[in-house]
Amino acid sequence: MCESKETRKSFAAGHTKLPILIEPLGDQALVIDWGGGIALETHRRIHAFCTGLEKRKLPEMIEIIPAYTTVTVIYDPLKILSLYGRASLHQNPEHAFISPFEYIKMILEELLASLEALDDKEQSVIDIPVCYGGKYGPDLDSVAAHAGLSVGEVIHLHTKQDYLVHMVGFAPGFPYLGGMSERLEVPRRSTPRVSIAPGSVGIGGKQTGIYPLSTPGGWNLIGRTPRRLFRPECQTPSLIQMGDIVRFRSITAEEYAEWKEEEL
Repeated sequence: MCESKETRKSFAAGHTKLPILIEPLGDQALVIDWGGGIALETHRRIHAFCTGLEKRKLPEMIEIIPAYTTVTVIYDPLKILSLYGRASLHQNPEHAFISPFEYIKMILEELLASLEALDDKEQSVIDIPVCYGGKYGPDLDSVAAHAGLSVGEVIHLHTKQDYLVHMVGFAPGFPYLGGMSERLEVPRRSTPRVSIAPGSVGIGGKQTGIYPLSTPGGWNLIGRTPRRLFRPECQTPSLIQMGDIVRFRSITAEEYAEWKEEEL
């Protein structure tokens, strides 16, 4: 059974009451929507929610997928029924049965009501050395021309910011970063590349990011990092996590080659 009902409630979060929408996504997932646009406060609350839910290690949860203003929670409805049975889901005497969706929604509402935004002191800072321009950043000149800046000014603006990781997705380890200077905004390429080298640093619209794997892509490439962002052999495969701070710094081609050898 797939419910179509939407529920929007105001949950106390710190000193602010936020209207949050919870709605089903098929019969084994739901979406929690904080509303509005991309904002630091929304990110903090989404990060706190995901951290709190992961710590609970609920056996019926399959996956938690955060985005800029939403979190998708995938769960196993059959496991809910097998673990708790229909009898224990009779929460409301007016109804003969509360569905797995309603059961999960109640758990998440309790968590949302109890959360505080995570403190910035808990953030990790990730150093990303980048060799800008040349064969590593073939679009650097065109980005500079579009922005009305020199190449040096583009590099300066790109490296002076601290970038908040709002989420990781698209490809394993790909960080969506917030905080890029508006002066560096440039449209995506009209013709995407079929294959982009791992470690390539790009700009697309208002965002900058790093390609962890060889994938197609339409962002403008301004440089490349020798650091491996996706390491499947590690316990935590993604070097960069949601909530981290990324700092870019410029290195020479020689430094890139030396670092690359150490990474292998």
